[in-house]
Amino acid sequence: MTRPRIGFVGLGQMGRPMATRLDEAGYPLTVFDAAPFAPIGSATSATALDGLAGVDILILMLPNSAVVTAVLEELAPRLSSGTLVVDMSSSEPLQTRALAAQLAGRDLRFVDAPVSGGVRGAVAGTLAIMAGGDISSVRPVLDVLGRTVLEVGPVGSGHAAKALNNLVSAATLSVTVEALRLGAEFGIDPATLTAVLNSSSGRSNTSENKVAQFMLDGSYASGFALQLMAKDVRIAVGLARELAQRTEIADRVAEQWSRVAGEVTPQTDHTAMYELIGGPR
Repeated sequence: MTRPRIGFVGLGQMGRPMATRLDEAGYPLTVFDAAPFAPIGSATSATALDGLAGVDILILMLPNSAVVTAVLEELAPRLSSGTLVVDMSSSEPLQTRALAAQLAGRDLRFVDAPVSGGVRGAVAGTLAIMAGGDISSVRPVLDVLGRTVLEVGPVGSGHAAKALNNLVSAATLSVTVEALRLGAEFGIDPATLTAVLNSSSGRSNTSENKVAQFMLDGSYASGFALQLMAKDVRIAVGLARELAQRTEIADRVAEQWSRVAGEVTPQTDHTAMYELIGGPR
């Protein structure tokens, strides 16, 4: 069976290892990025977006909805009828639905399939992928990239689920850091309190996989930027506004993460919140 020709746009920290896995799996691959990049295996490097015109599947791994829209405005007229566009970026759910409708008018298919798992998951192919729309024709491709592929609903649902997941993740990280700081001020060693959390009802992904690994040693090297987490939290809260839903805790989480995100560099890891929040009033 002939494998589909894949185009991949966006070779950042996440995109490059994902594209590399597809190349290593033997998919005919053409890659493009706005910034200079080193070659990827046997993949063809497009020097302009129109070099992707002949692909069967177009995967986007870009910073936000605005960039996704800009790329597709230029590229969509060049794509063949029936081409499947897969947006694996962290985009805005309602904009995703509007974009899917626009592409359908050009006889282009669209699904959203954002990921969770960070750079390590991208390298290992163990990402969690949240898919919105009909992924039946692209499922084998997604299985190369992720350990878990969850079909969460119609187009846009993947992006909504990703933002909501990261809202919960950010909120959990914030309250865990505050608890550790409070415990330390009272005289409880943070490592000891982490052990308490992990053996009790306060256990979370943060306490199990981030505190000892990236916070207490000061490495802050989980591979997911603080500003990107803040962006996803804002997407979740923005969705609540669009749906006229009240979000008291989420509003405070968004306020905190947005404030701190404005004080750091794009390279700052989200686990650095350990030293950026808490402390005396």
